[in-house]
Amino acid sequence: MSNRETDTREHILATGRRLTAQQGYSGVGLNELLKKAGVPKGSFYHYFRSKEAYGCAVLKDFVHDYSDRLASSLDHPTLNARARLLAYFEGWHQNQVSPNLEDRCLVVKLSAEVADLSKDMSEILRQGVIEIIARLAVTLDDGIAEGSIAQIDDTNGMAEAIYHQWLGASLVASLSHDDSPLKSAMHTTQQLIPSA
Repeated sequence: MSNRETDTREHILATGRRLTAQQGYSGVGLNELLKKAGVPKGSFYHYFRSKEAYGCAVLKDFVHDYSDRLASSLDHPTLNARARLLAYFEGWHQNQVSPNLEDRCLVVKLSAEVADLSKDMSEILRQGVIEIIARLAVTLDDGIAEGSIAQIDDTNGMAEAIYHQWLGASLVASLSHDDSPLKSAMHTTQQLIPSA
């Protein structure tokens, strides 16, 4: 693809991600997307064979970006592993209450919706979740090794439990328009990963 083609494709994806964060995947019609992006229908089908293929591309783009953000948080050079984990979840809390819907996690926003719509989209999100949990487990292992986190026998199981807790807290916070579930998730997370 030429730079111009790459730019157009990225513009469609960025516009679509913004709309999806606001309205969900099903809530974004193709005509609305094209109008907001300022591109003709033919351009869309040049880059994406269907709306589902476009949805997969949006989610792959989100998972890739999220992986980069996760690394910048969990690899912070001046914090110990426990502090990095807590900072990551504090950032999650702040993003989920942000008035900018694009800051919020698309896994939280779309998991239930795409589970019934698209096996391919569901698989992209599922793989993204697996990678996040694995990265959290590595950080737990790092904390145990460096002495900032007390011994945990099953770091992968703990990472999975904490991540699932935050997904649930985010859903309840969205339903209630109250961040109390996120505060509760942080309190529980601090207890589950005690200092050594």
